[in-house]
Amino acid sequence: MKKVVITIDGPTGTGKSTTARLLANKLKFNYIDSGFFYRALTYKALQDKLKPNEINKLSEIARKISMEFKEDSVFLSGEDVTESLRSFDITNKVASISKIKQLRKIINEKIKAIEFESGLVIDGKDMGTVVFQNANAKFFLICDFDARVARRQQEFLDLGHKILKDKIAIELKRRDEIDIKQNEGALRKAQDMIEVDTTNMIIEEQVDFLYRKILSLNILNT
Repeated sequence: MKKVVITIDGPTGTGKSTTARLLANKLKFNYIDSGFFYRALTYKALQDKLKPNEINKLSEIARKISMEFKEDSVFLSGEDVTESLRSFDITNKVASISKIKQLRKIINEKIKAIEFESGLVIDGKDMGTVVFQNANAKFFLICDFDARVARRQQEFLDLGHKILKDKIAIELKRRDEIDIKQNEGALRKAQDMIEVDTTNMIIEEQVDFLYRKILSLNILNT
């Protein structure tokens, strides 16, 4: 099988990460959640009590970050930090880090340098527009705002965090504004992206839809 890259972009709460991970499993491809690089950087910044304007120190951390994805877990320099990176505190602060141009450039270069075997499924905000512009298939997921809020709340409940919908809605609106307006790697749908409305889909339906679309594009060697 030839090396195939499939990107899945879209706003927070559309089901990108879970869909991408399950799709990768179905295709027997490698999977990367690009957002975890920025979450890891945010995690380290909070540990070192760094502010977003301390660009040089943050850049140094970004260059040194060593991450490994194993099944549903994320390891940072050998430490399982999956639960920490998904916390509400990290979720609430990651946007202020991920919007910084210098840091995005470093992280994107690290992502491009990752070696994979037969194929890669990667999700994020600018994977198809910036990092892998020539990906074999590029998807852009959208979803009704209220449905996104409900999904985010359920994600936090699954992690043992009870967060009010109003609080999640405020944070989502803030994230959307930052993602759309940031100068580097802004969230947008490119012309060659396949838009998928996930509002009325459960995860299994999303995975199946993307899988069937990939088969129809005839990008896999069988």
